[in-house]
Amino acid sequence: MSEIYERCKEAADYISSRLDAKDAIGLVLGSGLGELGNEIEDAVIVDYTDIPNFPKTTVPGHKGRLICGKLNGTKVLCMQGRFHFYEGHDMKTVAMPTRVMKLLGVRALILTNAAGGCNKTFKPGTLMFIDDFINYMGDNPLYGPNADEFGPRFPDMTKAIDPDNNALGKQCAKDLGIEVRSGVYMAFRGPNFETPAEIRFAQTIGADAVGMSTVPEILAARHCFLPVIGISCITNMAAGMTGEELTHEEVQETADRVKDQFKSLIREIVSRM
Repeated sequence: MSEIYERCKEAADYISSRLDAKDAIGLVLGSGLGELGNEIEDAVIVDYTDIPNFPKTTVPGHKGRLICGKLNGTKVLCMQGRFHFYEGHDMKTVAMPTRVMKLLGVRALILTNAAGGCNKTFKPGTLMFIDDFINYMGDNPLYGPNADEFGPRFPDMTKAIDPDNNALGKQCAKDLGIEVRSGVYMAFRGPNFETPAEIRFAQTIGADAVGMSTVPEILAARHCFLPVIGISCITNMAAGMTGEELTHEEVQETADRVKDQFKSLIREIVSRM
């Protein structure tokens, strides 16, 4: 039995003693979307600090709670905040909640984040479905001995983003009259915002948005055959594109401005998955 499987199983065993997440939709709420967790009905809440092997979140806006209940009549298991590589966690810890969700019986996973836009046609407040990704974090949660209990040594990433659920999400946006875009998400290590030169590099190799999360979770989900979709809220244009300096406060401000629209989209997707 692999070490990471043992760590995940210990966490899953504790969580399953507190709640039933079988056949739930998993949600990971990024910066600015944490409020959606407060709208879950019949909620059972477990703090990350109570879960074996789960670290504490340190980023503002990430409460650090696991919430199970109903959203729009559909069972969900919601992470109200995530772990980031830049907080000092190793990649296997960053991706561990994804694998724990798999062990708990979650049937699909929706990942959300705040991101910087490097596509010149985007603007702050744009919602972007992640069609593909670039891992520029310098590490990978699948690195090292393979956890055979979860998946194969060499997982294919051609359909890392589940095409059927991704198409469903875009149709939900259309039905709600919410304008969305699609693109490639490029993950940097962080915690600093990217340099203007790095953004020019990202644009050259085909990235539409940049951020510091989500890719480890996609990799882990694909490895263990957990269908996943991702949606980015473009909270700012990336470094060098406007001539202005970037701040986390700007990220939060834009995320707050579009949160109602973002929450409506997530609720609709969950109800139709």
